[in-house]
Amino acid sequence: MTIHKEGTATIIITAFVMLIFNVLLLPFIKAYPPLISIFWILSFIFLIAVIQFFRLPARKAEQDESLVLSPADGTVVVIEEIMETEYYNEKRIQVSIFMSPLNVHCNWSPISGIVKYVKYHPGKFLLAWNPKSSTDNERTTFVFENSKASVLVRQIAGFVARRICYYPELDNNMEQGEEIGFIKFGSRVDLLLPLDADIKVTLNQKVTGKISTIATFP
Repeated sequence: MTIHKEGTATIIITAFVMLIFNVLLLPFIKAYPPLISIFWILSFIFLIAVIQFFRLPARKAEQDESLVLSPADGTVVVIEEIMETEYYNEKRIQVSIFMSPLNVHCNWSPISGIVKYVKYHPGKFLLAWNPKSSTDNERTTFVFENSKASVLVRQIAGFVARRICYYPELDNNMEQGEEIGFIKFGSRVDLLLPLDADIKVTLNQKVTGKISTIATFP
């Protein structure tokens, strides 16, 4: 396991702020030695929490064109048929995965294929499980397409998540399980699948990015 590149600056700044905070606080609490230890311990715990948020586990995706792998770690919060209007303008099965601050926040391509569409949308920061977050929140939309199917992936910022990082560009050739981005501090990822996809997950199921099978193609 390593630290994601998106976390380097945040971790350094956090460590610096914690150090300055404790040094500036010292003159006010030096008469109470136990408090000094408590504040240093709390600062250390907070720094560890920030570091674990940016962890990047070593995983190997199973390359299989008939599988849709989970693009994120988290909990399945939506499985429903909707009318998709940004790209397909047709009915699709939506599977949404909520990522809590304790989850790994890297995102991966659910299938191998060509990047047919990439678009960043500025927007609001509604709670990630709000149904309107898919259309109103800051988000980035990708469409990956191969010989089996076309899949839309949408990174959605949440109430706490205020920055979406994304890497694929139009016409890139992506491998299944290849990193596509990172969302900082709590968020959600939507998958829009063909109606004939066989969904393999259930509501409230925990899934693991690059490992769990979300659906299969006929």
